[in-house]
Amino acid sequence: MNDDPSKKRLGRGLAALIGDIDRPVEERKTPVSAERNVPIEFITRNPRNPRRMFAEEDLADLAQSIREHGVVQPIVVRPAPNNPEHYELIAGERRWRASQRAGLTSIPVILRDVDDRIALEIAIIENVQRADLNSIEEALGYQQLIDNHEYTQADLAQVIGKSRSHVANTLRLLKLPSGVQSLITDGALSAGHARSLITMENPVAMAEKIVKDGLSVRQVEALAQAEAQGENPRKAEKAAPVEKDADTKALEKLLSDVTGMKVDINHRERGGEVRIRYSSLEQLDEICRRLQS
Repeated sequence: MNDDPSKKRLGRGLAALIGDIDRPVEERKTPVSAERNVPIEFITRNPRNPRRMFAEEDLADLAQSIREHGVVQPIVVRPAPNNPEHYELIAGERRWRASQRAGLTSIPVILRDVDDRIALEIAIIENVQRADLNSIEEALGYQQLIDNHEYTQADLAQVIGKSRSHVANTLRLLKLPSGVQSLITDGALSAGHARSLITMENPVAMAEKIVKDGLSVRQVEALAQAEAQGENPRKAEKAAPVEKDADTKALEKLLSDVTGMKVDINHRERGGEVRIRYSSLEQLDEICRRLQS
């Protein structure tokens, strides 16, 4: 294991480097104030920022908020390499993009003079803590630290405050074909689904089936296990419990209240079935009476 003390120090001293800026206002121990205002055109994005996806709707909403209230949380920057009059983003790219949309000419910043490694650590930690990264972006950020700064998985786990197994499982997603990774990035496929695909013979076909049929994580895990053991995958898929969405559960409750009996709805892409369970002939007679009326 790499025992570089600077790596361990960042894990404990992150708050000192970027302050308390990314906590909700009501949770902050002390107010966060900007050190200066910088012209927006003097700031460039960090090309190593692991976050690559920025939802248009979210940016539009944030831009409108900035027009009305200004930038509440300052962004974090460092001096731009080879250009002392300009700055490079460390944390807050979403706020920076939305500020440009809002028509701001300058933006409040907190300046931190850190190297590439620490800037990348801060960007990853900030985004992971805020759940702003999809699993592929998170994995690519970890891989950058491994490739460019000689981190081990144990180093990463300590610095970002996650378990070693979380780091390992996240990195394994990079073994999936690019088409499957794109589905994860777009939000069509969850990380839980994707982890089960890693050991499957045809992960692309299974990923398409997951999206098409709405398979649950448990169903995919059962299919992966069946494939590994040479069993019939169709049997495994049917045996795995189906996770119902909130709308289906609400409709089941509504029908149960109306009939006074247990109702199960099993919906598929093309049709489905409604089951009403009764425990006596009297209840069956009641169901028939209500259907006829």
